[in-house]
Amino acid sequence: MKKYSYIGISFIVLIFGIIFFPRIMDRIENQSISDTKRLSKSDELSFIKLNGEKRKVANFLFLNQDSLYVSNEDYNGKVFVAEFFFTRCPSICIEMNKNMKILDELYGDRDDFGIASFTIDPENDTPTTLKKYSELIEVKSKNWHFLTGDKEDIYELSNKGFNIFSSINEAVEGGFEHQGFFALIDQNGYIRSRVNEYGTPIVYYSGITNENENVQGIEMIKEDIDKLLKTQ
Repeated sequence: MKKYSYIGISFIVLIFGIIFFPRIMDRIENQSISDTKRLSKSDELSFIKLNGEKRKVANFLFLNQDSLYVSNEDYNGKVFVAEFFFTRCPSICIEMNKNMKILDELYGDRDDFGIASFTIDPENDTPTTLKKYSELIEVKSKNWHFLTGDKEDIYELSNKGFNIFSSINEAVEGGFEHQGFFALIDQNGYIRSRVNEYGTPIVYYSGITNENENVQGIEMIKEDIDKLLKTQ
């Protein structure tokens, strides 16, 4: 009796395999194709959205290192990178602007590219101070603006306009806290970013690369600047 039971079970398993195995394989193959398509989204640049609307850079008007007014409109038609820093920063700003200088050396001679470095210490970072700083780090491009102005306006632009954290904190070295991010803005003033393999925007690029961090921020932003410049 057991012999016939084993034969019956084996027969059922065989029939199940014949009927359902091709379907399982088909689903696996289709899923593989789907995953490939999903991963390919990382090659596309995303718009950052707020309440369902594409996010543009907020209006601003500040003085640069040459005591000339620079506004968001001066970047119309240009791809540009923005950061928040201060000249007396004892830590991440040094690394950030070393990396920003790499971008400036690659793209700084182009009329369709620019850099905006907003100081979060405007009381100290006057146009004269910013000019000395730009000379100290040997900036040669006319398209890299170091910008200063009203403190409240700068912090509004940083924390609300870009959602890049900046704050006064006398308890920390240097007296200020801020995130070491670079923001990428397209020719129409929209904040852009790449997406991860799941289609989620990686909103900003790390301006910091050191041996303790597995960060590809600079290489990523270089690739994405190239993508935007090619769309012109």
